[in-house]
Amino acid sequence: MTSEIDVSKFEKKMIIRQIEEKDFKEIINMQKVCFPKMEPWEISHLKSHIEVFPEGQICVEYDGEIIGSSSSLIINFDEYDDQHTWDEITDNGYITNHDPEGYNLYGIEVMVHPEYRRMKIGRRLYEARKNLARKLNLKSIIIGGRIPNYYKHSKEMTPREYVEEVTMHNIYDPVLTFQVMNGFMLKRINRNYLDDDKASLKYATLMEWNNIDYQPMTPKRSFKTSFPVRITSIQYEMKKITSFNDFAVQCEYYTDVAASYSSDFVVFPEIFTLQLLSFLPEKSPSLAIRRLTEFTEDYIELFTNLAVKYNVNIIGGSHFVEEEGKIFNIAYLFRRNGTIEKQYKLHITPNERKFWGITGGDEVKVFDTDCGKIAIQICYDIEFPELARIAVDKGANIIFTPFCTDDRQGYLRVRYCSQARAIENQVYTVLSGTVGNLPDVENMDIQYAQSGIFSPSDFTFARDGVVGECNPNIETVVVGDVDLEILRRHRRAGSVNQLRDRRRDIYEITYKQE
Repeated sequence: MTSEIDVSKFEKKMIIRQIEEKDFKEIINMQKVCFPKMEPWEISHLKSHIEVFPEGQICVEYDGEIIGSSSSLIINFDEYDDQHTWDEITDNGYITNHDPEGYNLYGIEVMVHPEYRRMKIGRRLYEARKNLARKLNLKSIIIGGRIPNYYKHSKEMTPREYVEEVTMHNIYDPVLTFQVMNGFMLKRINRNYLDDDKASLKYATLMEWNNIDYQPMTPKRSFKTSFPVRITSIQYEMKKITSFNDFAVQCEYYTDVAASYSSDFVVFPEIFTLQLLSFLPEKSPSLAIRRLTEFTEDYIELFTNLAVKYNVNIIGGSHFVEEEGKIFNIAYLFRRNGTIEKQYKLHITPNERKFWGITGGDEVKVFDTDCGKIAIQICYDIEFPELARIAVDKGANIIFTPFCTDDRQGYLRVRYCSQARAIENQVYTVLSGTVGNLPDVENMDIQYAQSGIFSPSDFTFARDGVVGECNPNIETVVVGDVDLEILRRHRRAGSVNQLRDRRRDIYEITYKQE
C-alpha cells in the first residue's frame, strides 16, 4: 500500500508584495543584470521610494529570491511638459514629487531577471499596478517605455516609423510589444527621455492604460487652485503668576484669539511653561525643573482641551518632561481632533545642559495634519541644516520653531537659520518666542524675540520672504497665510530649485535611526 504523497516538496512559492529595505541589494544586483549598460539604482533612491510611496514599489519573490520588481509614483500628468524627461518625472529618481492627490500612476521601472523570463513575471507586475490604480481610484497608468531594439533599425526608420511597425506586429520590441499586449495605448514619442538608454537612442514611447473603473468627482479629486493655511504665532510674555490657573487663562486667551482669526495652527514658544516656576519657591535650577515636570499632565490636558474646544491645531511650545529619570525638552502637537504627537529637542545647548541637565532626543519626526505634513524643530535644532533637509525629504511643508533666547545675538541665530532653512528646502518656517522676564526664576532672566512666519524667496511669495512678523520684545501675535499649493508649484517650477538640483551623485545626508 503506497503512502500519501507529500506534495509540499513540489511546491514553489511565488509572492507579489511591497518592496522592503532588506530587498535593496537584491534589486540593485538584478538591475545590473537586466540593464548592464545603464546606471542602477542607489540605496538612497530605493529608501526614498519606500518612504514616499511604499504601495507603488512592488516585487516578485520566488522561493525566497527577488526575480522582478516595479516602481511607480502618483502625479497630475497635466502639470508636466509634453516632452518631459525621466529625471523630471521622478525628481532624479527620488520620487519626492509624488502627489497623493494626483490622478495618474506613473511607472518608472519594471524589470525581470533574465533567468526567469517567459514565466509571466512582467504581466504579474503590470497587473499589480493595475490593481493599485483601481484601489486608489486613479484615472490611468502612464509609462515612458524604452524601445531597446530601435538601434537596430535607426538607419532606415524614424522613431515614429519604428513604433508603428512594432504596434502592427511587423517588428518585435521586448518592451513596446509587451506594453501593447498589456493594453497600453501610444500617446506620443519623447526625445532625450533617459540619457543612459543608448539602445533606444534616448527615445521613449509615452504609453497609457485607462482605468475604466475610475470614478471622477470623488472628494479627493477636487483640483486645488490654492491651499491656504492660516497660522497664528504667539509672542508670549513671561511674567509672574500665582497659580496654574493663571497660566491656563493666558493660554486660553491666545488660543481664542487665534481661533477668532480662523487659524489652522497656533504656535506657542519654547519652555514658556517655565512661567509656572514664578509661584514655586525652589531656587536651584535643576531641582526647579523637576518640580516643573510635575505639571506635565495638567499641561497636556489643558492644551488637548483647547485644541478641541477652539478647533485649532496647537504647537504647544515646549515643556520639560521627566522620562525614566531623564529630563527632555519636548514640543507637543495637539491636533484639533484630540490626538497628540511629540517631538524631542535633539540638540541641547550648553546652558540647558549645565543648569538643567537636559537630555537630547534621537528622532526627526514629521506629522500628518489636516493641513498637510509638518515638522517641529525646537530653537537650537533649526541651526542644524541637516534636520530640516531630513524633515522636508519626509514630506514636511511647514517647520515650526518654538524658541527662547535671552539676547538679540541669540535670537538672530535662530532667525537667520530659520530663513535659510526656508530657502534651502523650499518650505515655510515659523518662529514663536518669549519676551518679558521672570526675576524670581533662576537661569530665566531676560528675553528677546521677534516672532515671524517665513517663506522661500521667489516671485510667488511675500517680499523679502517674510509672510509676517511681530514687533520685537512686546507681547503680541502675528497672523499670516501660507499657501501649500503655491509651495508645491514652486518646488516644480521656481526660479531655482534647491531640492531637485541637489548633487546627490557627490553628497548625501545619512539619517541614522535606532
